[in-house]
Amino acid sequence: MSIRTTTRAVLGGRLRSATGLLTGFAATSAAHLGALLTDTPVLRHATKPALMPLLAAHSVTAAATAGREAPKLLAPALLLSGGGDVLLQLGDDTAFLAGMGSFAAAHVCYVTMFVRQGALSDRRRALVVAAAYATAWAAMVGRLWPDLGDLQAPVAGYSLLLASTAVTSAGLGWRTGVGGALFLLSDTLIATKLAKWRELPGHQFWIMATYILAQYLLATGALRAAEASGSAEVSGPGGAADAPQWPGARAVTA
Repeated sequence: MSIRTTTRAVLGGRLRSATGLLTGFAATSAAHLGALLTDTPVLRHATKPALMPLLAAHSVTAAATAGREAPKLLAPALLLSGGGDVLLQLGDDTAFLAGMGSFAAAHVCYVTMFVRQGALSDRRRALVVAAAYATAWAAMVGRLWPDLGDLQAPVAGYSLLLASTAVTSAGLGWRTGVGGALFLLSDTLIATKLAKWRELPGHQFWIMATYILAQYLLATGALRAAEASGSAEVSGPGGAADAPQWPGARAVTA
């Protein structure tokens, strides 16, 4: 069997794996959101911990299908988010703060990754976006502050990291930019719940719907940015330069 034939077979297996993982992520997301709408706690608790590991596995496999490595901080960002999901399900105050810490670490990974990918290369644009998000952050924290009680400092600090993710994600294109904005929206809905404000109909559904879409857009946007810049190329035999073009390889991150 020739090297080219072997490479095609390997990439074909990776493509099927990446597509299967993406399908699993979509199905698990739909099941989780359905559980929220139908108030099915068992299904809700069973599906939530699987969301981010599936997306992380898809991201790594999709990058390999294209003959590349995923950005090094992408899987940690998603897995730390998954850890936060699990901790927030436990319900007690200690677990909540630990979950917030896990998500904070995820945002550090996202911000670092986006900066490395060139998110701040257009300094003027970055400053405009940063000013807009800083204004929104100050308004949000100022409005919530009186109602947050002991969570004032943790929420303010965490939301600053969240806004940093939104700012840097906007520098890589619409996909990551929308993802960062949706992540901010999702966690703002959580903050209003912590402040005991009046909830929207289906409040928890909208929190998770915006969160799931945000993570998907951030992950696939980061993969596309890496592909465009070539910053995550795999060198040597079987890497991007040597691998044949495989129809559908890009489609697995669509």
